[in-house]
Amino acid sequence: MPTSQTHIHTPHRILRYINIAIAIALVAAAGAVYWFVYRVLPQTSGTIAAPVSARVTIARDALGVPHISAASEDDAFFAQGYASAQDRLFQMDGLRRLAGGNLAEIAGPGALELDRDSRRLRMRRIAETAYGSLRPQDRAPLAAYARGVNYFIQTHLHALPVEFTLLGFQPRPWSVVDSILIGLHMYRDLTTTWKDEILKRDMRASGDRAKVDFLFPPRSGGELQPGSNAWAVSGAHTASGKPLLCDDMHLEYSIPGIWYMVHLRAPGLDVSGVSLPGMPSVIVGHNQRIAWGVTNLHFDVQDLYIENFDPATGRYLYRGQWEQAHQEREIIPVKGAKAVEMPLWITRHGPLYIDDATEHLALRWTAAEPGSFQFPFPELNRAGNWQEFTRALTHYPGPAQNFVYADVDGNIGYHATGFLPIRKGYTGDVPVDGSSGENEWQGFIPFDELPSFYNPPAGVIVTANQNPFPPDYAYPVNGNFSSHYRSRQIRNLLTARNGWRAEDMLTVQKDVYSSFFRYLAQTIVEAYGRHKAQHTDLAQAGNAVELLRGWNGQMDKDAAAPLIATLAYERLKVLVAQSASPTRGAMYKYQMAPAVVETLLRTRPAGWFNDWDDAILRAFTEGLEDGRRNQGRDPGHWIYGNYEPLLLANPVGRHLPLVAGLFNIGPVAMSGSPTTVKQYNRDLGPSMRLDADLADWDRSLLEGTTGQSGQVLSRHYKDQWEHYYAAQSFPMQYRKVEAKDVLTLAP
Repeated sequence: MPTSQTHIHTPHRILRYINIAIAIALVAAAGAVYWFVYRVLPQTSGTIAAPVSARVTIARDALGVPHISAASEDDAFFAQGYASAQDRLFQMDGLRRLAGGNLAEIAGPGALELDRDSRRLRMRRIAETAYGSLRPQDRAPLAAYARGVNYFIQTHLHALPVEFTLLGFQPRPWSVVDSILIGLHMYRDLTTTWKDEILKRDMRASGDRAKVDFLFPPRSGGELQPGSNAWAVSGAHTASGKPLLCDDMHLEYSIPGIWYMVHLRAPGLDVSGVSLPGMPSVIVGHNQRIAWGVTNLHFDVQDLYIENFDPATGRYLYRGQWEQAHQEREIIPVKGAKAVEMPLWITRHGPLYIDDATEHLALRWTAAEPGSFQFPFPELNRAGNWQEFTRALTHYPGPAQNFVYADVDGNIGYHATGFLPIRKGYTGDVPVDGSSGENEWQGFIPFDELPSFYNPPAGVIVTANQNPFPPDYAYPVNGNFSSHYRSRQIRNLLTARNGWRAEDMLTVQKDVYSSFFRYLAQTIVEAYGRHKAQHTDLAQAGNAVELLRGWNGQMDKDAAAPLIATLAYERLKVLVAQSASPTRGAMYKYQMAPAVVETLLRTRPAGWFNDWDDAILRAFTEGLEDGRRNQGRDPGHWIYGNYEPLLLANPVGRHLPLVAGLFNIGPVAMSGSPTTVKQYNRDLGPSMRLDADLADWDRSLLEGTTGQSGQVLSRHYKDQWEHYYAAQSFPMQYRKVEAKDVLTLAP
């Protein structure tokens, strides 16, 4: 009997032990989450002692945006550094490591090639040189910001964001050089054109030079002046009679996003907008009198030089004389492995960026030029009119940008900016001979000769990354500019009506009509109608053709026709490029490619294909097969949004089993395309949206992609995403701030 009872009760006892073990594990897990994730959330209310000259308040609104009020600019920038570190310290540390070539130190060998690239570009050395040449008025805000970041680090070494714990390191002190590196990171992202030079050269080498050159035009012929991805309308077109200024910079997606919203108040300063985590001031936004937006100019500011180089001695030929290259040795720390030594030769044209047994190519880049880093944003943040605004821009060297402007007096304007090389006898579209001395830059285009507009008669300035330089411009122009589709659609929408309000501009920013893809769809339909009887392989294409026939050109995530047109375009682009360069055509990628394809379809020149309709239908049927492999046999059931869904993956949290979804957003279907106002592919899209109302700043709108905080348990980690996804935006609090939390920094 006792034995029998033991057998009866053993399973219950085991189950009880299991339940206890589970409970203990859950308690331990909850404790770990509290200690490592929740406990480290920043203090946003109360009073803390800090090295400031007078009391500073950091009032956070419902979105967690810090509204900083200080008795001096120095204290305001200190508080901006402190607040930025509270919300984004791990992102800031990652960006400076990525730019400086120190990412493998915490991420291991997988990040080594990223570090090699930064070291080849000499990013940290450029930043250190720039620091030594900063104007005092540029250095002071950067130094104050660094002090704020460091004060946060010093007081939170035992309560850092969870990523530091997961990766097992503590952040080094912040420096002005680190802030410069953040700027250089953006500079590199927005000006890397050397790959286009290599691609064009290689396609020429294996193909028809004239055709290849046709594939790489600097303009599409339909440009509206000026260029980039922002716009301004005068009071003649608005409900208030005052201008509206809008900006939605298209950049690489990330979580958290690349922009950090902030509002700075100090004597002579009252500015609100977005900043770069790691840098002081507001990059895009408004003050009491003016608003401005920026986007990328896409002018070519990099040249590759083919050096006659002796790797045994480091000597290279220049103008018939041998010169000695300077050698630098980079030591790259690698987590879990030996440090990697990387020698680098430096010529008069720059580092040997491509250096192997077959070729030695030096890279000249404006970011490495003397005086290439100045920091005019504090001056720009204080500007009160067009004259003060453009005076600040004269000190802006790069990355080359388009600045769009509006003021409360009713003026609107535009100015291109940056160090743009003057080339003589060549355009920089392919690598050039470095030994002859005939391909040197002749200085930079003077600021006053860069494209600019002030109060154009139409009362509209439209920009969307297209070429802003007139065909008869005094200097050679080259760059990876965008085709004209977005700029034309923006202008068409803005001029179709008057009475615009800030909230109405969201309908423009989220517009996904593509005139290019609609034209391509109709071209396919017409070719099908002419040849369906002769092509038996088109027998099952009728359903897809009917979808294209009735399609309105909207690149809607839930529709099938946008996917049919996109797949046909991708195939047609390759066929066109292979006609120009048979062995390299599949590599063709260029922002102007849609305009190139449309021009060819409209003109159908001889020598490309024996029968243009045949080429169009071939691309169409091959695209259908691509779609069937991925989304099933019936195109009527295809979903465009499933073609390139967006995944916002946390760089650390994405690798954690079970909880990755807590850190990430998506995958989620997205509308839009590279030729729509809402430009989208899985890597790039609107990084923020600003709609500034010059009649009433508090009716302005501003949103980011995900949220203000990089800390996963913060309520501001993802709280903007749903509004961003629907393009609904948020009021931009300025004169009246509804503070949810107030932190005071006391001397």
